[in-house]
Amino acid sequence: MTLDPSPLPRPPSPPYRWTICALLFVVTTINYMDRQVLSILAPTLQRELSWSESQYAAVVYSFTLVYAFGFLIAGRWLDRVGVRRGFATAVVVWSLAAIGHAFARTTAGFSAARALLGLGESANFPGAIKSVGEWFPKEERALATGIFNAGTNTGAILTPLIVPWIALTWGWRWAFVVTGSLGFLWLIAWLALYRSPEATSAAPAAPAASAAPNVPWLHLLRVRQTWAIVAGKFLADPVWWFYLYWLPKFLDATYGIKLAQVALPLITVYVIADVGSIGGGWLSSSLLKRGWTVNRARKTAMLLMALAIVPTALAPRAGSLWTAVLIVSLAAAAHQGWSANVYTLASDMFPPGALASVSGIGGFAGAMGGVLFQWLTGRILDATGGNYASIFAVCGFAYVTAWTIIHLLAPRLEPAKLGPQASV
Repeated sequence: MTLDPSPLPRPPSPPYRWTICALLFVVTTINYMDRQVLSILAPTLQRELSWSESQYAAVVYSFTLVYAFGFLIAGRWLDRVGVRRGFATAVVVWSLAAIGHAFARTTAGFSAARALLGLGESANFPGAIKSVGEWFPKEERALATGIFNAGTNTGAILTPLIVPWIALTWGWRWAFVVTGSLGFLWLIAWLALYRSPEATSAAPAAPAASAAPNVPWLHLLRVRQTWAIVAGKFLADPVWWFYLYWLPKFLDATYGIKLAQVALPLITVYVIADVGSIGGGWLSSSLLKRGWTVNRARKTAMLLMALAIVPTALAPRAGSLWTAVLIVSLAAAAHQGWSANVYTLASDMFPPGALASVSGIGGFAGAMGGVLFQWLTGRILDATGGNYASIFAVCGFAYVTAWTIIHLLAPRLEPAKLGPQASV
């Protein structure tokens, strides 16, 4: 009998899963900084490069289209290779793409850089959701998801603080270079700190995803639970894309807010949205701890978020800048609370070996909805001379519609049956 001379894995300290959550929060922050630089600079680039609304929309959905298909690839790939190696590769790709914007000279050049950025960034959410599903017990997952998802708002807060100053001081190209370089700093911390659950003896949540068999996509597409997540993403995500890419232009067109003035309104929107992200995750987690069922807790939280978004239909008729900002802020906060719970639905209904794949399918649906909505937004604004009323009306009622479809498809949030004989 021979003994394995390699040392046993040293279990991490109890707060280790929250260290992972912090890493996911930081990378999500960087992810959103890299994608939002374009929207902050959009009025400047549009004037310098003479883009029409439809041309700007084409640059934007170049990212979203590749991002959509990247979700499918990234989700499946992460289930196979694991999040440590997968995240590292993705961050390298999207950081190089972000820096590449600085070298674009034409609309086609920006579209190409956006497409590569979308490919790399598509791994962020499937990877983060998979990490949370592996490391966190069910009653903590929505909170952990809300915390890392708050990085979307933090990135959206930091970007208008940093980018205008860089652009006005050194030129807009340096804004892409500086923000794009941040991913390489995070990569050092990730490789130094992250370990997969199977490498330790302290994983408190589900069994490691890599230990479970990969579930074929065909089986995932046969069950209603997958389509519930698809509905929640397809109808809601385009609204967030609209805020991210068109809100600075809406404020510029409606209230004359220029590059040097855009920081405060956007920071207000995304600070309040941060509260919604954490609060929405906390709410369903708190209800679970009080003894509510997963179904009742998640859907109650999501319904409250959906109803809070309805007033955003009134934003173009607000009459003043700060009334419009507060209406959009409430909607952005509610969207993030909604997202924290929709992301968690995957881990409620699917085994660890299918989490990234299901999240990838849902992300694909959300991004494809974003492509369609961005295309329509550009056409509508060109046709109406910049009238945003119909666009905000769609935003206001999308979530109530999505909640209704989710409830019809998954009335009890039961675990999906993924065998060959799975019923729909």
